[in-house]
Amino acid sequence: MSPESLQQGNLSRPTMFLLLGFSSAYRAQVTLCLCFSLVYLVTVLGNLLIVTLVWLDAHLHSPMYFFLGHLSFLDICYSSVTLPKILGDSFSPQKTISFVGCIMQIYFFLCFGGSECMLLAAMAYDRYLAICHPLHYPALMSKKTCHCLVALSWLSGSFSSLIQAFLTARLPFCGSNVINHLFCEMPFLLKASCSPNAPLNKATLYVLAGTIAMGSFLLTLMSYVHILGTVLQKGAGTQRAFATCTSHLTVVSLFFGAGAVAYLVPHSSGSNEMGKVVALLYAVVTPMLNPIIYSLRNSEVKGAIRKALHRGVLQMSTEGSGRADEQCPPSPRQCCGSQ
Repeated sequence: MSPESLQQGNLSRPTMFLLLGFSSAYRAQVTLCLCFSLVYLVTVLGNLLIVTLVWLDAHLHSPMYFFLGHLSFLDICYSSVTLPKILGDSFSPQKTISFVGCIMQIYFFLCFGGSECMLLAAMAYDRYLAICHPLHYPALMSKKTCHCLVALSWLSGSFSSLIQAFLTARLPFCGSNVINHLFCEMPFLLKASCSPNAPLNKATLYVLAGTIAMGSFLLTLMSYVHILGTVLQKGAGTQRAFATCTSHLTVVSLFFGAGAVAYLVPHSSGSNEMGKVVALLYAVVTPMLNPIIYSLRNSEVKGAIRKALHRGVLQMSTEGSGRADEQCPPSPRQCCGSQ
């Protein structure tokens, strides 16, 4: 289907959209495809490693790593919403997506993104209790509380994204069905809407998205304000505990910083390419960096990785020696018989 056929007429319910993506030059497409493939591979393998370590290593069976395991699973889902489609479109002459597929992509992107916002706030609350109320921490952050916080993160992200996707799907669209972006994202569909009630619907959509994002960011900020006050008040006794927050602070800064640049900083009409790069930062790059940040800056995670590698090497050496014993029995009489 040609771009012209996608742009004909004023449509209240388009059947599909055309995603422009980056450059259409063949060499550029090959380079981008290789880069995106590498990023997706590192994202999936890195986050799967964190999930596996948290599940198998007894030293990581604590609330902080329980949340980290769910964060890694969310990152796999979050990047899987956009990257496979971007990879599939790399060499496609027409980068089209159906209307239903576009709405579904918006739903899952907002669902996993909103859930990650809330989960990051829950992780900050966990650090607040561990540092500011260490004596009551086991009772306050019980196993039941951990499961409730994770469930709340998933439910809030799912409910908010369901409403936003439903309202976006009901907006009438007119004019061009071309989306100058890498994937379907809510602000780009709102620009194509021609409903007289569009401003009200857009305000509702932004309020819902802002409630999740800003609410979780403010909860995270309040937690770290209290943590910093406790560290300054008690001094060296809590500095080691505060060191466990550095990885989380780095991830929070990347995630919310990139989102703020994308949604809050005004962009000129000629900055479409920069907008795509920023979208890649929070949609693709951040999920890849999260396991790397936690692996490099967390001694317990690094210790769990070393133990897993050591066990793997021992198992391989044991299996190798066992096969060697089977091929050559130790006794010459067993090999040659008695003389």
